[in-house]
Amino acid sequence: MTAAYDELMDYDEVLEKFEPVMGMEVHVELATETKMFSASSAHFGAEPNSNVDPVSLGLPGALPVVNAKGVEWAIKIGLALNCEIAESSRFARKNYFYPDQPKNYQISQYDEPIAYNGYLDVVLEDGTEWRVEIERAHMEEDTGKLTHLGGADGRIHGATSSLVDCNRAGIPLIEIVTKPIIGAGKRAPEVAKAYVSALRDLVKALGVSDARMDQGSMRVDSNVSLNRIGETEFGTRTETKNINSLKSVEQAVRYEMMRQAAVIEAGGEIIQETRHYQEADGSTTSGRIKETAEDYRYFNDPDLPPVIAPREWVEEIRATLPELPWVRKARIQEEWKLSDAEMRDLVNAGALELIIATVEQGTTSGEARSWWVSYLAQKANEAGVELEALHITPAQVARVVALINEGKLTNKLARQAVDGVLADEGDVDEVIAKRGLEVVRDDGAIEAAVDEALAANPDIVEKYKAGNTKVVGAIVGQVMKATRGKADPGQVNQLIAKKLNS
Repeated sequence: MTAAYDELMDYDEVLEKFEPVMGMEVHVELATETKMFSASSAHFGAEPNSNVDPVSLGLPGALPVVNAKGVEWAIKIGLALNCEIAESSRFARKNYFYPDQPKNYQISQYDEPIAYNGYLDVVLEDGTEWRVEIERAHMEEDTGKLTHLGGADGRIHGATSSLVDCNRAGIPLIEIVTKPIIGAGKRAPEVAKAYVSALRDLVKALGVSDARMDQGSMRVDSNVSLNRIGETEFGTRTETKNINSLKSVEQAVRYEMMRQAAVIEAGGEIIQETRHYQEADGSTTSGRIKETAEDYRYFNDPDLPPVIAPREWVEEIRATLPELPWVRKARIQEEWKLSDAEMRDLVNAGALELIIATVEQGTTSGEARSWWVSYLAQKANEAGVELEALHITPAQVARVVALINEGKLTNKLARQAVDGVLADEGDVDEVIAKRGLEVVRDDGAIEAAVDEALAANPDIVEKYKAGNTKVVGAIVGQVMKATRGKADPGQVNQLIAKKLNS
């Protein structure tokens, strides 16, 4: 452990002595075609420094122009979060030096955000509803990306050189900041995870972001402080930066509670700082001293006019809001006849939206559920990733189901096809062709395999004729083995029954 004290306080002991206070800051990259203040492409995955222009490179004399779609989508997020929308809001300059911010300041919103004073109701694992109050949702631009070389863990400490990629500089961001989350107690880590999960589902439903935490299009900073039971003044907070999975959000909050409690009990002092989450062991490590708002020297950006959002426009945007996730969830639960517990299991597994998308591709809900919550959930667990991070799409799962229903794949062959897709061997049909997985339909070949299995097992034939029909399974197994699992089990059973009863 790399924290200041070698011992973490037992979690139950933390709760006996301290009350946790949380604040969540979530950055959502908008999926606009262009950047927030320039015409460069905002698409993910391009060659380093290919999606750049004078504005995102901070070249002298380059002037920003606001992306209207980015403003519209910011309002859409604010409305979905039950926020008030400001008729007039402003951009400010947040001044700080960092190598991946070429102009040495970030365009953000400070004291005049576009959306404020909202809330999001989230559901915990046991069905308890918890209201998280939103302080603000404001517009800003993302920074570039640094890749550190020569160090042991990819961080700047110990690195011998760093590469700068400005493709991400200027990507539209919405930062959603909660009010202090108080009173969660033991369930604080669970509340944090449930909030981020609900927020991710919301922005995806709005169609404004893919919210891929593994790719950085949704990033979470968790603020945690402790105050002793009975005290009203908040303790000093730490901010764990850029957490990139739901599981990690929960672990980071829990770890900070246990670490801070140990520090305080030992007579130490909590430092207001940023911290880094360590995926390997679920710990957090010290980053840098956390600045205050005064340190950033905010002032209104002289190159950008106020953003005006007339009431009529806001109401037009409100009218475009889709069916929101919690409304959709209630409808789906009723249509699929799921119990509350079954629905919670799907949500907690991160499978619900994937199943819905698979059904929309033509499967039944039962077929989609059987794949996502069993075989694919097992594969995600083995890989140590969230279910949605698996390298397979709902459309590909639906294709596998269709091939099973058409009799072109057995369940065993279907799993092999899915394995190939997960291994990036191609689309479903490409994997089937490459691996030779399609069901054998050659009646002659299957009949020959049946004859061979019956001839090799006269004792089983005698048992069958004596009335023990269950033994036919052994013959089926041998035929399937001989055909490398490619024969249609139904066809094999019919042939065996025909021959044994003739």
